[in-house]
Amino acid sequence: MEQFERIRRDRRDEGLSVRELARKHRVHRRTVRAALADAVPPPRKVPEREAPVTGAHVELVRSWLTQDLDAPRKQRHTARRVWQRLMEEEGAVVAESTVRNLVAGLRAEVAGSRAQVMIVQEHPPGEEAEVDFGEFRASIGGVMLRLWMFCMRLSHSGRAFHYAYANQAQESFLDGHVRAFAAFGGTPSGMIRYDNLKPAVIRCALGRERFEHPRFVALRSHYGFDSFYCQPGIEGAHEKGGVEGEIGRFRRRHLTPVPHVGSLSALNEAMAAADARDDARRIGARPVTVGAMFAVEAPLLLALPPTPFDASAALSVRVDAKARVCVRQSYYSVPARYAGQRLDVALGATTVRVLQGGSLVAEHVRSLHKGSQDLVLDHYLEVLTRKPGALAGSSALATARANKTFTPTHEAYWKAARARLGDSGGTRALIEALLLHRTLPTGAVLAGITEATAAGVFDADVIAMTARRFLHAATSPPSPPPVPVPEGAPPAALVHRPAPCLGSYDQLLTGAGA
Repeated sequence: MEQFERIRRDRRDEGLSVRELARKHRVHRRTVRAALADAVPPPRKVPEREAPVTGAHVELVRSWLTQDLDAPRKQRHTARRVWQRLMEEEGAVVAESTVRNLVAGLRAEVAGSRAQVMIVQEHPPGEEAEVDFGEFRASIGGVMLRLWMFCMRLSHSGRAFHYAYANQAQESFLDGHVRAFAAFGGTPSGMIRYDNLKPAVIRCALGRERFEHPRFVALRSHYGFDSFYCQPGIEGAHEKGGVEGEIGRFRRRHLTPVPHVGSLSALNEAMAAADARDDARRIGARPVTVGAMFAVEAPLLLALPPTPFDASAALSVRVDAKARVCVRQSYYSVPARYAGQRLDVALGATTVRVLQGGSLVAEHVRSLHKGSQDLVLDHYLEVLTRKPGALAGSSALATARANKTFTPTHEAYWKAARARLGDSGGTRALIEALLLHRTLPTGAVLAGITEATAAGVFDADVIAMTARRFLHAATSPPSPPPVPVPEGAPPAALVHRPAPCLGSYDQLLTGAGA
């Protein structure tokens, strides 16, 4: 480049001829004429020659690599395997590094002929969305669990909804739709794109035809949207690339490092807060934020139906001899009077509701672990009245202590009652006190138990009376202001008399006045 510049400068400043310029710069006259014709030197010509050793085998190696495009991924030729075959089958004497360079060039050439070109799509506002599950891990209550993130992404604005579930079952899939539509305030008026996941598709038919699950069809009919299914396998992943990329972005941005939370609900609260923060981000080179585009898109969504879709699965289970029902390999307690009966279960993504004839029998938070037990102490109180000795070592009591429903106030009452009435009588007194929680607020019952423990009285009737008095004092309106005494009133009107009180009659119940 610099030599061309000097040649052109000498021609411009000194007016030298081609012969003189060639003699001065010691180059051929063709070079001088090229410099005078263009300031940019022409590209060097790369000599084309056949490789002396591998040249005879280029077409053979190219055919092997072309056949690999349809072979199983783990049974394709490596550069070393190509080198071995050339030596064993063709008798070639060639270095492995030479074959590696040959294979690298041919592989790029062969793969380039199969490259797919994607067509950029436009998504009108309020019409389309994409749905998928993404796997991630989190520490829930100190236990590392594998969880699944339901994600629905609006194709126009890029606004996304994320929710964590313990599984990819159909109730989680349907519940994710219900929550996402509620978060968006409406449903897309067009189609939602899916891969061929089992909660929606029973079997793939010819082309785009699918045999769909009746529960998913009911959800789609309830909200009034259409579904579009991608091609099976990796070939169809690009057809919903927006949600595929969104799951990876959210996992890297908000779930790295691995979150440590106390419960699944706490994790979902954190994910909802992350969704709110993402409204301020921009996608690519868009001039406006996700939140601003969603504000334009939201009014164009279809209105939600008056009632949300019931995403729970209907099951029928039998109560075992321990007053438990087994649902998805986890055990949940019901009142002991239902032992041996068959009950209905509405299995939701996060709750388990046990029913009898439409009436609620018990409700539990769905367990995250197989083989776990979720036992409620209240369900066994009638049995423990007849078997008080079983209370101390019961799993239901251990669960109540762990979740703080069996408080230190109960412990103190139980200890004092056993000291006064013996183990059996003291435990029965505790059970009678626990039964009061069914009809009275917890705070009032605890206040009654505290007062009874202090007085050394272990009678459920006394606790109930004290609890009602506490409840009445907490809910009764304030006393009205005193009425002023008019002028000229007799002296007896100025004498203060206290309001009547029935508290002294309580001594008849406790025997304090005996």
